[in-house]
Amino acid sequence: MTIKLMCAFALAFLFATAFGKVYIPWLKKEKARQSIREDGPTWHMNKSGTPTMGGVMFILATALICLTLGFPGMLKGNFVHIFVFLFALVFGAIGFLDDWEKVKKKQNLGLTAKMKFLLQLAAALVFVLLMRQMGYLRPNLYVPFFHATIHMPEWLYFVFASFVIVGTVNAVNITDGLDGLATGTSIPVVLFFVILTMAWGEQYLELGLFASGLLGGMMGFLVYNFNPAKVFMGDTGSLFLGGAIAALAFAYDIPLILVTLGIVYIIETLSDIIQVVYFKLSHGKRVFRMAPIHHHLEMGGWTGKKWTEREIFVLFTGISLVFAIISFIGVVQRYL
Repeated sequence: MTIKLMCAFALAFLFATAFGKVYIPWLKKEKARQSIREDGPTWHMNKSGTPTMGGVMFILATALICLTLGFPGMLKGNFVHIFVFLFALVFGAIGFLDDWEKVKKKQNLGLTAKMKFLLQLAAALVFVLLMRQMGYLRPNLYVPFFHATIHMPEWLYFVFASFVIVGTVNAVNITDGLDGLATGTSIPVVLFFVILTMAWGEQYLELGLFASGLLGGMMGFLVYNFNPAKVFMGDTGSLFLGGAIAALAFAYDIPLILVTLGIVYIIETLSDIIQVVYFKLSHGKRVFRMAPIHHHLEMGGWTGKKWTEREIFVLFTGISLVFAIISFIGVVQRYL
């Protein structure tokens, strides 16, 4: 099984890196370029014109793994990795529509927030209902670290699952604000599911192949997305990535692990919420120089030190890695 997971990673990595050499020049030719927020850090304006929708690179890499190395599982009637991929792909499609609107209008505004929320909520509900219907989900909530299970009414579980999924997707999207940041912080998160597959055994192989393919694709994408970025993942990539992480957490039946596993996403999202709420309550005062918190650090934070994008990448990726290890400790004993 370990060899299959390693092959999935290697094949996806090679595909993404090779595809990027053709895809990025094509994006430039088609002028699929990112518009930068005018209210953001002034030095970000030199990124204007960088190709976007680079997330297609790891989406296709993941699809390749699901349809090749994941094919034997499909012959045996196990389609869980396909459901997870298709679910993430729906979110990627929503992100693509958003990116397309931005490219077409040549501004950093795509679909309305209300439209995106309704589309995401509908996708989440369909996924949860389908996974439940196919027997891949149960309305029970496993509590990591305590190894306890909370039995929930089915309707309440569906509501809980839908909002957790939508929240996760948007939290990952918020984190995608600096070169390589969403990619770097998500690599330990996806690696967590790969290692968990190795620990829990063959019954999770198909999900592990999906996670390994996604991990390899992201590493290949990072070759081009690391500072200074040659391409951005765009909402196409960040929404797909958020959907994949949320779907994996539910498919492994450990959604509450997202509290520790997704700590960076939570910090980023909370900083944004705190900024907006405090700004309104204080009639114009701010907690952060700019939200989310990665921009706060860029602009000098509370100490005056202006963090570089690479420093923030290392810091946030390191935090994500530490909490991925903590999360693994919290759930690994469940099926051992």
